[in-house]
Amino acid sequence: MFVAWRDLRFARGRFVLIGTVVALITLLVGFLSGLTGGLAAQNISGVLSLPADQLVFATPSSKGADEASFSDSNVTEKQATTWAVADGVVSANPIGVSQTKAESPESSTAIAIFGVVADFDDTAPSGDGKVGLSEDAATGLDVTTGDTITIAGTDYTVEKVSGNWWYNHTPVVQMTLDDWQGYSATTGNPDAYATAIAVTGDADWDAINADADTLSNSVLLSLTAVSSFRSEIGSLLLMVAMLFGISALVIGAFFTVWTMQRKADIAMLKALGASTSSLVRDALGQALIVLLIGVGIGIGVTALLGALMGDALPFILSPFTTLLPGVVMIVLGLAGAAFALRSVTTADPLTALGSTR
Repeated sequence: MFVAWRDLRFARGRFVLIGTVVALITLLVGFLSGLTGGLAAQNISGVLSLPADQLVFATPSSKGADEASFSDSNVTEKQATTWAVADGVVSANPIGVSQTKAESPESSTAIAIFGVVADFDDTAPSGDGKVGLSEDAATGLDVTTGDTITIAGTDYTVEKVSGNWWYNHTPVVQMTLDDWQGYSATTGNPDAYATAIAVTGDADWDAINADADTLSNSVLLSLTAVSSFRSEIGSLLLMVAMLFGISALVIGAFFTVWTMQRKADIAMLKALGASTSSLVRDALGQALIVLLIGVGIGIGVTALLGALMGDALPFILSPFTTLLPGVVMIVLGLAGAAFALRSVTTADPLTALGSTR
């Protein structure tokens, strides 16, 4: 690393410039990763919280057999019964899902309604006329337990405030399935029984789906049934992947030019007895130092901005949105720098001795 340190001290301006570029790309990647995680949480955290091994949907009539959607699915009572009595099924709880607006004496906000059986989970109400609110729904409506909110002209008592669940960028409010069916009838869908079925157990899912004319998936795979999730997250992840690729190209281009300019020096070192492997380690070590400093600064600024933003943006600050992208940046940067090593491995010691002069 002797030569690497000498280069870093001698050409400080160049390495500060590339380090700044690395820090800015890391900041962009970290910010996009945190934003992607935050948007994902506000899209699907309510679905992920459902206590189920499989989520069952009605087979869509206008789409392919594998394209379930929360917005289009309408499970019938007969289908729910078929699942409930199937071998290997421990529980089959119908769930209704809708989006609307809730009002309180102090405020109003858009919400997602989950119609569930009584005591389905910690947020579920114990009976009709009561609702369980996620914390953000309670904050948006400025209510607490015991207060009253209005949904589609019907008053409900807030029984519970628990969790931080979202669906399609609206906070979740849980009511009983009967109340959800009444809401659906009021809003023009009198035949609605449920949107999906939360199933637990260990059964032959394919056989039951064929018998009930439904389709099911694990909770994780069912996330694509949320209308906006696939396109939104896909676009953001594509931008993150492109930034990773740009970082590798930028680092590779910089060190390619740098090593080409030092080709005569490298040849001289070889003529003096330096091995190719030691020069390769020296070059990669130099790249690693630049990457560690640049990525470290980028992660630090990302963490600072994430902490300062608070609730202004749906941003998640965690090791998965800061440290993990930083590690990927370092690995890809080293891969880009590795492409610059051809000038190191092919440098001819005779060049330094004047054979081409």
